[in-house]
Amino acid sequence: MQPQPSSRRIRSRRAAALASVTLLTLAVSTAAGSGRPPAAGPSGAGAGPAVSPARATTLAPCMITGGSAVQMSEGVPTPGGYARSTGRVRALSLMIDFPDAPGHGNALDRFHEFFPQTREWFRTASYGRLDYVPETPVRRWLRMPKPFRAYGIERGAPFEPGYRQLVQDLVAAADGRVDFASYDLLNVLVTPNAGPSALDTVLSVTFAGNADAPTADGVPVANASFVYSRQDDGSGSYDKTGYRVLPHENGHVFGLPDLYTQEGGGSVGHWDIMSEDWGADNDLLGWHKWKLGWLDDSQIGCAAHPGTSEYRLTPLAVTGGPKLVFVPLSARSGYAVEVRTHAGNDEAVCRPGVLVYRVDADVDTGMGPVTVYDAHRDSGGCTRSPNVHAELSDAPFVPGETFKDPKAKVRIVVEGVDGDGGYRVRVVRGGGR
Repeated sequence: MQPQPSSRRIRSRRAAALASVTLLTLAVSTAAGSGRPPAAGPSGAGAGPAVSPARATTLAPCMITGGSAVQMSEGVPTPGGYARSTGRVRALSLMIDFPDAPGHGNALDRFHEFFPQTREWFRTASYGRLDYVPETPVRRWLRMPKPFRAYGIERGAPFEPGYRQLVQDLVAAADGRVDFASYDLLNVLVTPNAGPSALDTVLSVTFAGNADAPTADGVPVANASFVYSRQDDGSGSYDKTGYRVLPHENGHVFGLPDLYTQEGGGSVGHWDIMSEDWGADNDLLGWHKWKLGWLDDSQIGCAAHPGTSEYRLTPLAVTGGPKLVFVPLSARSGYAVEVRTHAGNDEAVCRPGVLVYRVDADVDTGMGPVTVYDAHRDSGGCTRSPNVHAELSDAPFVPGETFKDPKAKVRIVVEGVDGDGGYRVRVVRGGGR
């Protein structure tokens, strides 16, 4: 699809909007900023996977960690307080409107803007390991007692005072019909006519692992996503792509950080939905899938020692097989290596190959904790899909190409592709061949 003129404008508007919310996101995404560890979420939901015995041995050098003050660290494992990311996860969805912004039409129409697509996206991304169950026990608009403007909500804010009041009001409105303690996370689907258009500013926000959350039915509303106006890119594809803001926001309740920066999505591009959630479908990075418990430890290679090591990687979209090689640089950072193809959730992949990116566990959410390395810099990319960061679209390395970090004495060589689509990769640490 050729990019529409409006698509170019939307990208610049969204980058500006994201830049303005980055610092606010740090305040709402995690309880770390309060100096306290995240509280347990609804239904006793904690971090995704438990640490397996294997991680204490062969994978230990690759389990990078961030400092205690890091906001939503990329470290492994994810700390407690976030929603579970494996097994059956019950997602409560409530549709709300306001006296000055009454919901148009049936509230269930708003629900169906996001479901069943969000559930299917998580099923595909997790290889079936996350059974995301959306439930909406109140099948009409829940009218808030105050006008939208009275809550003073602007581009995301902490739970004080506007959001705290809003949560308290929606809990009161749902009282008697919703047992909040029965759910793992909360989706608040706000009527799209409340607040400014998403083309002008991005209001959607998530409170994740938040120790200061208001309570409902005896549990903190610690993992809650609020979705506002429709993120319509102007290309006429909203019915297909508009839901993707919710998987992005829900990524936070599972403990994943924002990968965009104040400059927009230039660090990661369309290689992870935590970077860009507009436009064509995209998946999560392999590092995130391991972090969420969707990849087994046996599917991870840890190239921690000097010398040369050979690996075979199967495409991230394919269930089973080795998926990720990590090359630790320190206890805080390292290079991740995976294979991305046009399959599964990766609709926008126009150049299949080996994706190389750096993960920094001591970098805050929204400040660039992940950096994708472009094998073909300044090429302009290979996609023309609307709202896809074109320059990084051809980032993967292909057979015969090599990623080099002379300072760290690391080389990652793409040797070739097997007949069944597996890629052979050689990692060299030090002066080996």
